[in-house]
Amino acid sequence: MTRIENRKNDETRQIKFTKNYTKNALGSVLVEFGDTKVITTASVEEGKPKWFDKDDNRGWLTAEYSLLPSSTSTRCQRERTKISGRTQEIQRLIGRSLRACVDLHKIPDLTITIDADVIQADGGTRTASICGGFVALSCAIEKLLAEGKIKENPIIEPIGAISAGIVDGEVRLDLNYEEDSHAQVDSNVVLTKSGKIIEFQTTAEGEPYEFDKMIEIFNTAKKGIQEIIAKY
Repeated sequence: MTRIENRKNDETRQIKFTKNYTKNALGSVLVEFGDTKVITTASVEEGKPKWFDKDDNRGWLTAEYSLLPSSTSTRCQRERTKISGRTQEIQRLIGRSLRACVDLHKIPDLTITIDADVIQADGGTRTASICGGFVALSCAIEKLLAEGKIKENPIIEPIGAISAGIVDGEVRLDLNYEEDSHAQVDSNVVLTKSGKIIEFQTTAEGEPYEFDKMIEIFNTAKKGIQEIIAKY
């Protein structure tokens, strides 16, 4: 069955990565999943978190996420003094997803921060942020290697992420806002290029669903992620 954008159920929206989108960050990308648009940047600072042990020679990678005020249909407030539970959840997801593909011992005494700023939201902002974050990270790593600030590429393998779910009883890939708001099951999947699982979060929004549907969601998401990684 075709969908709002005339897509098949296992088809992603149009996906685009525009590298070097800003000039100041070491790595920057405008990532577009249909009408969802996110600017992701990678900034690098010397030093590591204060809570690291003194003899711990790893570097660190963390992430911050924000919905800009006019990114949604009604203006959302800037989170100036206290971030919401949703924002905390998403930036932790972005951070741990990207750390899963990096050997932190190969970026000693460096902290890489991935910033994901949503300029237009139409579903799947967290998964788009992970994909754009990985591309921004890759661009930053290339520059660190070229400048001799690190000796080896710390990226173990690429990762990708996508949303999926059950809408009107059917498994669909890469849900836009309209589909996501009416989904019976909502899932976010993060995988490595080789298919290893970093995150497989799936939730029934109403009635429970069958195990075979969960497997179908996963396999549909895996296909989509492989297509996304091929675009990097």
